[in-house]
Amino acid sequence: MAKLMKRWTLSGYGRDHLALEAVSVPTPGPGQVLVKVTALSLNYRDKMVIESGMGMDLAFPFTPVSDLAGTVEAVGPGVARFSGGERVISTFIPHWIDGAAFGSAAEPGYPTLGGKFPGVAAEYVVLSEQVLTPSPTSLTDAEASTLPVAGLTAWFSLIEEGHLAPGQTVVAQGTGGVALFGVQIAKAAGARAIITSGDDDKLVRAMALGADHGVNRLKTDWAQAVIDLTDGRGAEHILELAGGANFDRSITASAVRGQISVIGLLDGAELKGTVFPLLLKQLSVRGVVVGHRRALEDFVRFVDQHGLKPVIDREYAFADLHAALDHLDRGPFGKIVVRV
Repeated sequence: MAKLMKRWTLSGYGRDHLALEAVSVPTPGPGQVLVKVTALSLNYRDKMVIESGMGMDLAFPFTPVSDLAGTVEAVGPGVARFSGGERVISTFIPHWIDGAAFGSAAEPGYPTLGGKFPGVAAEYVVLSEQVLTPSPTSLTDAEASTLPVAGLTAWFSLIEEGHLAPGQTVVAQGTGGVALFGVQIAKAAGARAIITSGDDDKLVRAMALGADHGVNRLKTDWAQAVIDLTDGRGAEHILELAGGANFDRSITASAVRGQISVIGLLDGAELKGTVFPLLLKQLSVRGVVVGHRRALEDFVRFVDQHGLKPVIDREYAFADLHAALDHLDRGPFGKIVVRV
């Protein structure tokens, strides 16, 4: 009799179609690895995929969630990158190893785990060996599971594409996973970090992690506060995590020739901004869809070298995925992790 495992399966769009089921443990084929999953990290995108598919035509039944940490249980024929017992994490966009991203002007492409491809919310998953990256030796599996999307997004924005330099200023919006990783990366790279939030308690906690300044965006004009805190220069790097009309404040807060990394859309799917200051400041505006495997490998080394510790708000049991998604709705401080 085949060995059984538990797996979360979506039978249609909406949380009411998400159920835990028993299925057979998969067998790795040529070039594939069987991973015993130990931790999942939730992203806001996972919630959106479950609720609406994010415009993608999902093939049901569908397994959600994109980020895992685990251990190699078995390898298929021809696997050279891993062997049994090694600790691994997933890569968000399978087979984007390095260089230019996939897609064309008409179809830019979004070929991700937990999106175009099935996700990893299961006790065991089979993935190509190319999809996996060795885990940081300095982190637990729960901590390591937060790197594939939130950690890599901040790293790709600031280091891979942003070329962050010591002495520059980074603005991170909110206190979710990407923002807090942005603060930690900025400080480890010798930059100054300013964080914005509508919650004073969360700002205090963020400053305890190393942020130089916290600005309550509901009590003050956060863009003007950034200008004042930088003696009029503005910020060289802004992690734009809200979207909507907030984008105009990011333009205002940017330094001349600064970079705005557009990552989130919590305040709206349309960016609203004034063109004239964008032109005069010669700003770079870059959309960021996480990053490639080589950058994740670089980030893993950086994490080990600098002792970065991901911020986990709370861990949930595998059977409590619905409760974990509810917590995601409320807005966590850092990441939500599901233990498997």
